[in-house]
Amino acid sequence: MVRKRTLLVAAASAALAGCGFQLRQAPRFAFSSIYVAAPPNSALGRELRRSIASGDSVRVVDDPAAQAAAQVVFDLLADQREKVVVGLSASGQVREFQLRTRVRFRLRTPAGKELIPETELLQQRDISFSESAVLAKEAEENLLYRDMQTDIVQQLMRRLAAVKTI
Repeated sequence: MVRKRTLLVAAASAALAGCGFQLRQAPRFAFSSIYVAAPPNSALGRELRRSIASGDSVRVVDDPAAQAAAQVVFDLLADQREKVVVGLSASGQVREFQLRTRVRFRLRTPAGKELIPETELLQQRDISFSESAVLAKEAEENLLYRDMQTDIVQQLMRRLAAVKTI
C-alpha cells in the first residue's frame, strides 16, 4: 500500500514537472526606469508605483523634472469610477448596482515613441443594495472598488512586462 502511494506521488510529480508548470514569478521588464505620470491624488497611480518599485529591476522616477531621465513614461490618461443602477424592485426602489472602473493609459519613451498605444481597461462588479444596511453596503462598495483597482494594477503590470523593445 505504501509502495503504491509512493509510486503515485512520484508519477504525479514527474507529470507536473514534465508539463512545464512553474510558479508565477515577478515580472521582468525591458526597461530599467519608469516615470508614472498620474495625478498626485490617484490611488491607482500610487498602487502602480508601489507595485513596480517592489521589484528589484526597475527604478520609479518620482520627480516630474527628471521625467526625461526615465527610459519610459507611463501616462495615466483617465481613471474613472461609475455606479449604474441595473435592477429595481416592483415599487421602483434600487435593488442592484453595477460598479465600474475605467482606466485609459499609454506607455511611451520620453522622445515620444509609443510602446503601448492608448488603451482602456474596464473592470465591473455587481452589488446588491438594501436600504436597511446602507453603511454595510457602502463598505462593501469601497472594498469592491479597491479589488477592481488591484486587478487593474495587475493587468497593467502584465502589459508592462509584455513590452520587449524600447
